[in-house]
Amino acid sequence: MLKFTEEHEWLKIDGDVATVGITAHAAEQLGDLVYVELPAPGSTFEKNANAATVESVKAASDIYCPLAGEITEVNDAITADPSLVNSDPTGAGWFFKLKLANTADADALMDEEAYNRMIA
Repeated sequence: MLKFTEEHEWLKIDGDVATVGITAHAAEQLGDLVYVELPAPGSTFEKNANAATVESVKAASDIYCPLAGEITEVNDAITADPSLVNSDPTGAGWFFKLKLANTADADALMDEEAYNRMIA
């Protein structure tokens, strides 16, 4: 199941784990990324807490934790090569995996159609 937030994050939910990244729209708005800081595995976040930071040639931006949960894995490939987020934001450019505190919370997020209407 694919879900989206108003902060331009996507979540691919499989059971109680969500893979989280930023949308192609967000990556395009940010420009070429030069630095990514990811949360530590095992850390827990409340919904909308600042979980990661990206820096582009234009600005630094916070990446929010879209739902409450615990970070189970991070994508070290994007800290080594931040351009992966620009070239493949919904694939190789994922940020972290989140074990959801409550899977039902995902129901409140947008589907792809609603997200596309928001950015239109």
